Amino acid sequence: LQPLREPPRGPDSLRDEIHRVPLPAVKIRPGIAADLETVTQLCAALWPDEPIEHKAHVASILSGKPASTMALVIMVAEVDADVVGFIEVGLRSHADGCDERHPVGFIEGWYVKPKHQRRAVGRALMVAAEEWARSQGARELASDTWIDHDVSQRAHEALGFEVVDRCVHFRKSLT
Repeated sequence: LQPLREPPRGPDSLRDEIHRVPLPAVKIRPGIAADLETVTQLCAALWPDEPIEHKAHVASILSGKPASTMALVIMVAEVDADVVGFIEVGLRSHADGCDERHPVGFIEGWYVKPKHQRRAVGRALMVAAEEWARSQGARELASDTWIDHDVSQRAHEALGFEVVDRCVHFRKSLT
């Protein structure tokens, strides 16, 4: 008898091994007032350097009274009754690379706790956002991310988004 040998372990073998692990049951639902603290924490993890008050922003959306003139919602992902991610999707009158004759769905924020990433939770949130945008009459869905955020760019591309522009924004104070 010959000893059993382990199969070669290259970059694809780990990915294949991960995909053999059963995925958890993910429930996507509209955010509710009881989600305020958790979604606020998830926003802070996504945007740690943003100056906005996350809690007030999330509360306004969850109450159905966002600061936007166009529709804006938050959906959450639950695994074992624990909120592990969110997606904030709204309508915009236009977005770069989209048909300007129609409103467009826009992903304002999308985050999944690291422990649950690469487990189809983000995909489930995006599918829900697409369905919501379609229900609002949108024909396209747009999003953006930081130019140096490779993980986010790959996630978007894996879900069918295409890059339409890359730019650097400037500002100059006039006071």
